[in-house]
Amino acid sequence: MDLYDSHLIRRELIAEDTMAFYFAKPEGYEFQPGQSFQLTLIDPPPAEDRGGATREFTIASAPHEPELMIAMRLRDSGFKDLLKDAPPLTSVTISEADGDLLLHRDVARPAVLLAGGIGITPFLSIARHAAHASLEHPIHLFYSNWRPEVAAFLPELQAIAAANPNFRLVTVMTEPEKSIQPWSGETGVIDPELLRRHLDDLAKPVYYLAGPPAMTLAMLDMLLDLGVEDGAIKSAEFLGY
Repeated sequence: MDLYDSHLIRRELIAEDTMAFYFAKPEGYEFQPGQSFQLTLIDPPPAEDRGGATREFTIASAPHEPELMIAMRLRDSGFKDLLKDAPPLTSVTISEADGDLLLHRDVARPAVLLAGGIGITPFLSIARHAAHASLEHPIHLFYSNWRPEVAAFLPELQAIAAANPNFRLVTVMTEPEKSIQPWSGETGVIDPELLRRHLDDLAKPVYYLAGPPAMTLAMLDMLLDLGVEDGAIKSAEFLGY
């Protein structure tokens, strides 16, 4: 696997306990929306972290953008503590991009993206690319969170949906009563009833799943129970490390 030298450019808080990190894109670096890379902290490596100095992250930026952006929940770990406090120009290495959570080519077949929490990152890349390249795919993004405050990139996704007629966003909150913000959108979980309300034909789309392992497994079982063919489902699990 090829490795590339890079460095941290900046970071920003994008939701409650969620931060985005922007890295320099190495010359000649290529990836497709939905892919990931392995990021290694070089100096100093994280102390007291059994996972070591390398983690895999989905690239949340789009290929046409000048920087590589990732995002993560700020949980307690040596790796995350070091990265969230790292100054600009901190050196890292990144691997070549990998992964098959890629948008299918048949523009007549809708894409249904089911995201939980920080699992939104590959779909943000896809949404940005679809808008930039004027893709004709009908794309339906179902995005589940506890509360609006923790929904990373929600304002941007709402803006993309408003500007791109081929992109539809359905945001679902499981605990809106705990929010300090008013919420008038969908509540509960992503379930068959929600899909039927927003999709004309459950069998036609290609489905893409990204989120915590328990969520992606539950979505997979739901789709199979609905009669969706296994070959029409792609998934990626996001571990919290």
